[in-house]
Amino acid sequence: MDHLEKAPKAYHNLDFMNSPFARPVRLLTEYIEPYARMKYVDIKDTIVFFGSARILPEEQAQKDYEDVKKRYNSAKKNNKLTKKIKDELFIAEQHLQMSKYYEDTVELAYLITKWSKKLKKGNKFVVCSGGGPGIMEAANKGAHKAKGLSMGLNISLPFEQYPNKFITPELNFEFHYFFMRKFWFAYLAKAIIIMPGGYGTLDELMEVLTLVQTNKLRKKMSIVIYGKEFWDKIINLDVLVETNMISKADLNLFKFANTPQEAFNYLKKELSKHYVKS
Repeated sequence: MDHLEKAPKAYHNLDFMNSPFARPVRLLTEYIEPYARMKYVDIKDTIVFFGSARILPEEQAQKDYEDVKKRYNSAKKNNKLTKKIKDELFIAEQHLQMSKYYEDTVELAYLITKWSKKLKKGNKFVVCSGGGPGIMEAANKGAHKAKGLSMGLNISLPFEQYPNKFITPELNFEFHYFFMRKFWFAYLAKAIIIMPGGYGTLDELMEVLTLVQTNKLRKKMSIVIYGKEFWDKIINLDVLVETNMISKADLNLFKFANTPQEAFNYLKKELSKHYVKS
């Protein structure tokens, strides 16, 4: 043999592609590959649902509560009640209470998808979620129930978050970079729905509000914050106004809603006004 074997092309060299030197290339793939797939399926508009991955379906939450309650009653009867069982019952009660938001998300995504399918303008107002469990699953489930498309923008995490089964397969995406995932949430969205959630949901809410407040999003973005009773306990917006941290007009950047029908009526009106041509 009088020659060396051919070296692999750079894009076939996995050691290189996974190295710090190829980070710009990896970033580009998380822009171009989703763009190509969305264009192929003709996705132009999305309605994005944000919310907790921890919120359970009502049926599951009810079953879990009943199981824990039985163990609690048994332990209490036999004088073996422990702090651990008490804590488990408290958590099960909270899951059951919060499960209403899962069911409301299913219903709202169903209403949006059912309405959008009647527009006959291509794949408009496609429901989009973070692709995982909880509220994300509920959003995709509602769209699936209405026999419509739905998108899942999943993120690779140390505690594996797997795509839920209700995502349209060709619209199932996996991201490494949070900011590229956030870009795709915002780029096609015509409305954002914020269901109850934790750090991630608060981050997504505040980022979208900041983009709208600073006119970095030039399109009309309708923002619904769902569940005023919950969110009033989490964020005191009135104090932000009182202390001049935001202006009173900034409270008009979003709309509170407490039922799926209320949220749908508002979104239908806003989306029809700005994005549905007669």
